[in-house]
Amino acid sequence: MAASFTGLPFDDIRHMIRELPGPDVDAAANVRERDAELTKPAGSLGRLESLVEWLAAWQGRSKPSVNRPVVCVFAGNHGVTARGVSAYPQSVTRQMLENFAAGGAAINQICAAYDLGFKVFDLALDVPTGDITCEDALDEKSCVATMAFGMEAIAGGTDLLCLGELGIGNTTVAAAIFAALYGGEAAHWVGRGSGLDNAGMARKVAAVEAAMAHHGANLKDPLEILRRIGGREIAATAGAILAARAQRIPVVIDGYVITAAAAILHALEPTLIDHCVAGHCSAEGAHADVLERLGKKPILDLGMRLGEGTGAALAAGVIRAAVACHNDMATFATAGVSGKGDAG
Repeated sequence: MAASFTGLPFDDIRHMIRELPGPDVDAAANVRERDAELTKPAGSLGRLESLVEWLAAWQGRSKPSVNRPVVCVFAGNHGVTARGVSAYPQSVTRQMLENFAAGGAAINQICAAYDLGFKVFDLALDVPTGDITCEDALDEKSCVATMAFGMEAIAGGTDLLCLGELGIGNTTVAAAIFAALYGGEAAHWVGRGSGLDNAGMARKVAAVEAAMAHHGANLKDPLEILRRIGGREIAATAGAILAARAQRIPVVIDGYVITAAAAILHALEPTLIDHCVAGHCSAEGAHADVLERLGKKPILDLGMRLGEGTGAALAAGVIRAAVACHNDMATFATAGVSGKGDAG
């Protein structure tokens, strides 16, 4: 999706938001009608049934499909890593990108197992964002430019977008975003990330506290939170979510960091993420708390906290199975099976 920004950067984002489409309630109703005719007891597939309704509503099709699912991973680096908030050096971000390219990461295996497309986006890894403990991560213009870049993730077409991330230090940034949005003690939002020891955890909490103190009163507007204490992968994710909404593409969000982008949009307008589902509940930080605040029940809860879009990709497999059941199951009439209440 091409983006054209003509006014002040954030003003253009707000204007775009006002123009986004809502759900197709007729398509969802048609799914419910067909579901009642399928050769199974009503409601017996549980959440699989509601997932098909959700997909139909946002694709705008009475017969939804998942023929071209894609996992998009945004990679960024963060100035806050200088504060000792990660168990790994910043160079690992690029090394992991090379691992993706070689097909050696967990996400590669999951995408292959479920026949998912896979794209990776390098977001200026050699130019880390500002250290959020003492400066802005991004200025307004570069934040919106990164959101616009993220909007291009759907170029080439897809019918289900799964979003993931990569970036040393980005769980610190996500924790800071949640602290800014929801308040409370920094320690509540901070997790062990890539495997921090207790001393590292203390540094990570201190970094989030310092970010809150430094930016203070400037953290009232969600978009200001995004640019001041966010990261490029989070800005790009927010852009991708908005572009998907504009193009009627349902979205599966991944773990703690991707959810931070969704939370920013939710704070702007709660309905902005109605076309999104939570792929899983991460074991990182207070992800379960955040998902509850967003009204998102995760499809999976496997104790994962890897990132890379792994939870979203696994959930895409469940969604594909749900669609296959709905579209390809026989009806009582076509199968010659007696329905409920038929004379025996």
